[in-house]
Amino acid sequence: MSLRGLLLLILCTWLPLSVAASTLPIPGQGPVLRIQGSNTIGAALGPALVEGLMREQGLLKVHSEPTDRPNESRIVGETEQGRRVEVQLAAHGSSTGFSALKAASADLAASSRPIKDSELVNLQPLGDLKSANAEQVIAIDGLAIILHPQNPLNTLATEQLARIFSGEVKTWEELGGHGGAIHLYARDDQSGTYDTFRELVLSGHGKTLSGSAKRFESSEQLSDAVSQDPHGIGFIGLPYVRSAKAVAIADGQSMAMLPLNSLIATEDYPLSRRLFFYLPPKRYNPWAEALVAFAQSQKGQAIVAANGFVAQTIQAMSVTPNALMPEGYQALSRHAMRLTVNFRFEEGSASLDNKARQDLSRVLDYMKQHEKTDRRVTLVGFGDAKLDPARADLLSKLRAMAVRRELVKSGVVLRDIRGFGAEMPVAANSEDEGRIRNRRVEVWVY
Repeated sequence: MSLRGLLLLILCTWLPLSVAASTLPIPGQGPVLRIQGSNTIGAALGPALVEGLMREQGLLKVHSEPTDRPNESRIVGETEQGRRVEVQLAAHGSSTGFSALKAASADLAASSRPIKDSELVNLQPLGDLKSANAEQVIAIDGLAIILHPQNPLNTLATEQLARIFSGEVKTWEELGGHGGAIHLYARDDQSGTYDTFRELVLSGHGKTLSGSAKRFESSEQLSDAVSQDPHGIGFIGLPYVRSAKAVAIADGQSMAMLPLNSLIATEDYPLSRRLFFYLPPKRYNPWAEALVAFAQSQKGQAIVAANGFVAQTIQAMSVTPNALMPEGYQALSRHAMRLTVNFRFEEGSASLDNKARQDLSRVLDYMKQHEKTDRRVTLVGFGDAKLDPARADLLSKLRAMAVRRELVKSGVVLRDIRGFGAEMPVAANSEDEGRIRNRRVEVWVY
């Protein structure tokens, strides 16, 4: 059977929701949508987005129902005719979402890390999950390193974090603090939060997590445990800092940065990360497609922000010049404002990555709304360190030109293009992940 024929067959098993309320159909039985994966998304953000979509569809009495299993929920609404509409969510970790797609027990995977190559291969029968339509960045999160509120330490480097969480550094005195033995708190192995920490901190320094770490499936429980333990240190998604203390983080030659919204939005903060929905191209579910579209909309991004994550809404921000910046960059910061977005690229490629392609439309909307399309924009490129600084300078400008080509297609006339080479790194250049983060293009408006 052709793909078109299969989709028509599937559509025949769905019934209209209601003529007055929505064009989205509901199946004859069972939930309209099943989401599995990240606890970071599934604990609050996922349910909130589902509730927002249901209300937009005109459903009544929208609410969450508890289940008899931890970290699982049902979001329920009613049609005008009193018919029940249900979405099921299970939040046991990012890897469980991809496993559920494989087992056909989920229609949409929520993940707080990019899909792994092994998962991509395993799910190939469902289509290319790295394609622009399948891989959807719905929010930006920051991993906060949290301490007890009375801990005097304010700054840590990723290299120090690797030694702490591997168990090499065992006491606070070794870090210039006090309090004796360090107690480690970490998310469980199924968690995208743990995968991100392992990738950004541990693996990058050749370390593995100490067996003495206390592991948690729940972000809230981990944060509360650290905030009550004067010896504790843990890592957590930004919305779950709660009563704990977050410290500033440096990576390589980058400046130490607190997990501030503006630094996370641009993904400059060393432990920032993307939150994803993965929509299988060859498994049609109209509610899954509608939820992805809603999450990317202004209403959806407002829900992202309301739940403590960083929305992808474009704003202009002032940047205070300092002596560590190149002179040309200082001059730019005195006369222009930086947008809260960085364009980044596919690994080993000059092509914009999926998030950058989504951000293009947001940046264009901002420029049109604020009348910035005619010589009011400067693009600033950066890159990773090269043996030849001149090559790094050239590549950074070429990246800015790649973004320029896309903007010109929509009628934008730029004021200037600049390249600052490997200056002002936001990550260590020793690993691929750091080099990818350093290869970026900033947008400045006058």
